Formats: sequence, structure tokens, C-alpha cells
Amino acid sequence: MAFYSRTLGLAVKFRDGDRFAALDGGGVTVALAAGGEQVAGAVTAPSYKVGDVAEAVRDLTAAGAEVVSGPETGPHEVRAVLRDPSGNVFVLYSSL
Repeated sequence: MAFYSRTLGLAVKFRDGDRFAALDGGGVTVALAAGGEQVAGAVTAPSYKVGDVAEAVRDLTAAGAEVVSGPETGPHEVRAVLRDPSGNVFVLYSSL
């Protein structure tokens, strides 16, 4: 996290020890997760905040997305990992 906060100057919005950090990327949130917290596996995946994860999963699977995992409750959010019709992985989440 030091690289992003000190070197790139991104302000820390939230930090949970060494597990997770959210930084202000100027209109987007840059999330850094420790290995055990990487819900999308070893790929870089965009995350989208939604009002209701279960509802968004239903809508997106009806439009052709595939559920990789979830919805499940994490330490700070409800989240689900999906794959779009082109095979790209992305995360949906909502705060608890």
C-alpha cells in the first residue's frame, strides 16, 4: 500500500490491517487485497458497487454473465464474482 499512498499520492479511504486497503484514485477506488482476500483469484478484476448484490447477479446472469462465486458475505461487504460473456472476471459488492 505504501507504493500507492506515498509514491502515487493516493489518499487512504479505508484500511483493515494488512488484509485490505481502499485508496482514492480520483473518482475511482483502488482496492488492494492480501492474497487470502483476493476473491477473484489471481487475476486483476474491476469491482462495481451495487445496491443489492443478489439482484444484480440475477439481472446480469439473465444478460449472459456467469457466476464464478457468491453472493457471499465478507468481513465488510456482500460480494459476488462473475464472468462476462467474453470471459472477463469482475466483482460486484455492496457494503454491510
